Amino acid sequence: AHISFYDKDNNSLNYATNVSGSWIIMTVDSNVGTGENTSIALNTSGKAHISYYDSLNKYLKYATNASGTWITTTVDSNKDVGDYNSLKVDSAGTVHISYYDRTNMSLKYATNASGSLVITTVDNSGDIGGYTSIALDSSNKVHISYFDETNSNLMYATNASGTWVTETVDEYGVKYTSIAIDTSD
Repeated sequence: AHISFYDKDNNSLNYATNVSGSWIIMTVDSNVGTGENTSIALNTSGKAHISYYDSLNKYLKYATNASGTWITTTVDSNKDVGDYNSLKVDSAGTVHISYYDRTNMSLKYATNASGSLVITTVDNSGDIGGYTSIALDSSNKVHISYFDETNSNLMYATNASGTWVTETVDEYGVKYTSIAIDTSD
C-alpha cells in the first residue's frame, strides 16, 4: 500500500508505505501549507507520483520518487489553483493531472507527455471544474468527471477523439465525482 496524506500538525505532505512489511512514513514536502488535497498513483515500476495543493502559495504541486529520491515541482503557480486535483500515471510513465483553477473558475489539465509539464484549460464555461476525478483508457486517453458549480451539474470531459469534448452527464444537485474506465474503454 502507498498513501499520500497531509500532516496537519506539521503542515506538510507525507507518504506512507508498507512495502517492506511494516509501515514507513516520510515527509515529502515540508514547506508550510503543502500537502492538502493529495492524489497518488504508481508507475509500472511501483514508484509514487503525488499531486497536491500548496495552501500557503495556492499552487498545484507534484512530487515523485521515480528517480530514487523525492523531487517536488510546482505544476501551476497561478494563484488559487490546484484544489480538487486527481492524478494518474499511464503505461509509458506519463503523468496526467486534472484540477480546479479557482481564480478562473475552470477545469485544467496538466501532463508531462512532451517531457515538460504542459497546462491546458479543458472547460471554462462558468464556475466549473471542482471535485475532479481522472481516468485513462487503454490508449492512454484522458477521461475526467467534474462539477459544474454554476448549474450544479455532473460533467464529463475527454480527449479520446484528439480534441477536448465536454458534456453534461446529470443535472441539478450533483457534487462529488469519481470516474473509472473499464477494459472495453
